[in-house]
Amino acid sequence: MVDKIKVENLNCFYSGKQVLKNLNLTVKKNEILSIIGPSNSGKTSFLRTLNRMNDMNVSFSRKGDVFLDDDNIFEMNPEKLRTRIGMLFAMPIPLPMSIYDNIAYAPKVLGLKNKKNMDEVVEQSLRDASLWDEVKDRLDSSAIKMSGGQQQRLCIARILAIEPEVILFDEPCSGLDPISTAKVEEAMLKLKEKYTIVLVTNNVKQASRVGTRTAFFLMGELIEIDKTQNIFLTPKNKLTEDYITGRFG
Repeated sequence: MVDKIKVENLNCFYSGKQVLKNLNLTVKKNEILSIIGPSNSGKTSFLRTLNRMNDMNVSFSRKGDVFLDDDNIFEMNPEKLRTRIGMLFAMPIPLPMSIYDNIAYAPKVLGLKNKKNMDEVVEQSLRDASLWDEVKDRLDSSAIKMSGGQQQRLCIARILAIEPEVILFDEPCSGLDPISTAKVEEAMLKLKEKYTIVLVTNNVKQASRVGTRTAFFLMGELIEIDKTQNIFLTPKNKLTEDYITGRFG
């Protein structure tokens, strides 16, 4: 498989405290890389570094490089980078407007004006997020009135509307019921046909269900990365085995 993201000797710090330590890994094109590990292992810091959201934190510093294809992300315009790498957070935050306008907002900002083309973008984004059939007859309704699970898939659709290459998921199902979680996972599995996905989850069962490969982080270090079935059935590192079997974490 082709490398979509390559991380080389990445070290990250908040106020001098190291949160990621000499990280080296790749994310393959059109895979779901699940990242697991206990709290304070650097999982979310890693995602925020890939999206350069940490740039907004004055206490943040880093050493090392991350490449998206052949482009060093730290040499790119951050706004341009975020059209290529989208990020979904644990708490869905729909805009206080209609379902349609939530999806159309970013394409409008980026210059899309043709109504027919916009309609196509909105429909395809909602279809890819496994939400179209549930909302196609109420696109003018307020997004705030949707259920939590629907709001999360709406936020996925909003990212898809800008056609990124990579989608980062940070605990996307942490506040959802099992049915809503299953629908988000269904959307992720479908999305990997078109996109590269990095999923941070505290739910090891979720990682085992959707991950192409799984990485185990502990105290800012990458302990092990392998095909998901190998991580869960025959982990090479005792720390990995202890975590996925619930002995710590």
